[in-house]
Amino acid sequence: MVKVTYGTGSFVLANAGPDRPAAPDGLTVSVAWDLGAHAGTGRAPVAYALEGSTFVSGAAIQWLRDGLGIIADASEAGPLAESVNDSGGVTFVPALTGLGSPWWDPAARGTITGLTRGAGRAHIVRACVEAMAFQVRDMTDVMGAASASPLSALRADGGAAAMDLLLRLQADQSRMPVARPQSTESTALGAATLAGLTEGMWGSLDELAGLWSASARFEPELPAELADAFYAVWLRAVGRARGWAVGETPGGRDGREGTDG
Repeated sequence: MVKVTYGTGSFVLANAGPDRPAAPDGLTVSVAWDLGAHAGTGRAPVAYALEGSTFVSGAAIQWLRDGLGIIADASEAGPLAESVNDSGGVTFVPALTGLGSPWWDPAARGTITGLTRGAGRAHIVRACVEAMAFQVRDMTDVMGAASASPLSALRADGGAAAMDLLLRLQADQSRMPVARPQSTESTALGAATLAGLTEGMWGSLDELAGLWSASARFEPELPAELADAFYAVWLRAVGRARGWAVGETPGGRDGREGTDG
């Protein structure tokens, strides 16, 4: 299972189980939890997670509002993005402070490519929402390749998880069901429930798991071939954004050059 928090950046964790795995290229390994004596009979006290993070996610929406004036309020982003069927060929790489996982390129800079006379503010906003999904796919692809078991489900939280469009795009790109919980404040809720576990309010992780419920679920609908084609355009745009501040582009995480020529 994978969790993504769409906040200022996007933060992705995949449960890696009780044995610490090697860190895949572009990701880190962290302790998901250490329950000590509260783990329960037959359970390992420690669980590890593959972890990745991007620097600019919801912050890109703020930039569209405060920097460009394209929207007056962040809540306008979802409806405006849904007012068009696609981005009209526009791709936005929000490397406004460099690129995080899995690229780790501090010299990358934000780019907007594919502009034509027909592009409008709705297309740019939609490209911004699409970029959130593409950045998470960057990480889930690496996680899936490094995991002993296939990634089977993604749970989304954070402010931008309120956008149905984003979660539909994420399901299509990461090729797994995406669920939005009743409370999108999962980080605070998780800390509170683990505190309750130590105080005896709940008796086990299984009991805690039973407290979770979804408010909405999204299944992959776009054919995989089309999703991959859109993602390939994203990767081309990432190649143009990389290394910009130093005038050269380092090789990609898999050894490919950062530009396509």
